[in-house]
Amino acid sequence: QVQLVESGGGLVQAGGSLRLSCAASGRAFSNYAMGWFRQAPGKEREFVAAIAWFPGIIYTADSVKGRFTISRDNAKNTVYLQMNSLKPEDTAVYYCASSERRSPATQIEGYDYWGQGTQVTVSS
Repeated sequence: QVQLVESGGGLVQAGGSLRLSCAASGRAFSNYAMGWFRQAPGKEREFVAAIAWFPGIIYTADSVKGRFTISRDNAKNTVYLQMNSLKPEDTAVYYCASSERRSPATQIEGYDYWGQGTQVTVSS
């Protein structure tokens, strides 16, 4: 059974940085695309970033481009989301997701497994 466990969330001031981690278990991590999504209170879950089974293909939402970076370490079965220059509007629960495909997707429907989420709160 695939399990995804996020960590690294917390409270940070605007302009600060956080790095989220997502540890995967239950199958060959390196064979599949991974993604990060977020959901703010009262809003729908939205795409943040995604990475292919190998690190060469990356998609990033326009709202975070230039500030957030997704990466993966297949030896550690872990995907990361480095978040810099954080803004209050980045406040949300951040979810890690794993796909059954090698190519990354930007839609929720492109992912088959989800973590429990980690809260990120950015104060102004």
